[in-house]
Amino acid sequence: MIAHDYSKYMHKEKLIKYLFLWPTLLILLFLIAYPFITLIYYSFFNFSFLRPVNTRAIGFKNYGDILTDTYTWERFIFTFKYVAMAVSIQFFLGIFIAYLLQREFRGREAIFTIVLMPMMLCPIVVGLFWKYMFNTEWGIINYFIHNILGLARVEWLGNEKNSLWATIIADTWMWTPFMVLLTSAAFASVPKYLYEAASVDRASGWFKFFNITLPLSAPILILAVIFRLMDAMKQFDLVYTLTGGGPGNATQTVSFTLYKTAFQYFYTGEGSAWAFILLIIIIGLSSILIKLLNYLSERSK
Repeated sequence: MIAHDYSKYMHKEKLIKYLFLWPTLLILLFLIAYPFITLIYYSFFNFSFLRPVNTRAIGFKNYGDILTDTYTWERFIFTFKYVAMAVSIQFFLGIFIAYLLQREFRGREAIFTIVLMPMMLCPIVVGLFWKYMFNTEWGIINYFIHNILGLARVEWLGNEKNSLWATIIADTWMWTPFMVLLTSAAFASVPKYLYEAASVDRASGWFKFFNITLPLSAPILILAVIFRLMDAMKQFDLVYTLTGGGPGNATQTVSFTLYKTAFQYFYTGEGSAWAFILLIIIIGLSSILIKLLNYLSERSK
């Protein structure tokens, strides 16, 4: 009798759990699964929101047109170059700043808060902010270069090579704090007794950093790189406000090209194919880093 009542009670408890879970699952399916399936579906059609009547199935033609176009590969090359340079700079800067902030000194908390502030701003605001700073005639950066250093003004946003660096500088200013935050958390998680044992053996600061701090922080550092890689690969808003994809098409990322295809030219089917290709690339790169993360986690056990 007691066993029967207990099983009945457990059955009711499971039922209550499912009643609470199902609304959430349905909302997630609606917000994630439905748009994703729709995206894949439209990528196989010659479809435009402006001309829905003319919709017709074309198979893999959208993918073929994208992957055989030389313009596409130019956008991919620029995006990979931008992502590799920006994320690398932010990674090493984040480690350096976090290492400096690891030590106890007066005003450390205030400085740490100031360092994290750019990350809290809207990317659109950051793009406009740096656009004014990079202005050739009255921007503060060129004022410093020309009036204080006595050098020629730099055409930051009107030159192809300089516009790439301008985008990287703005992105680095905004997202290095993210690296600092995660790196600081990684450094703080390293057991203190390891440093104490190394100090007893008279190990130098560099030895502690490269043999204790970095190896034990590696999983979180790789996780930080994965997050930044995914975000940088779909960079749009900063580029849109800072350079507008220019000069010409010099700073058009894959996401920016996707935006133009889908929302300026209204080639919705082709834009869907662009989005799916970008998604596959992000998943592929993330999977490689996750395998590395799992390998390091296994080694640390």
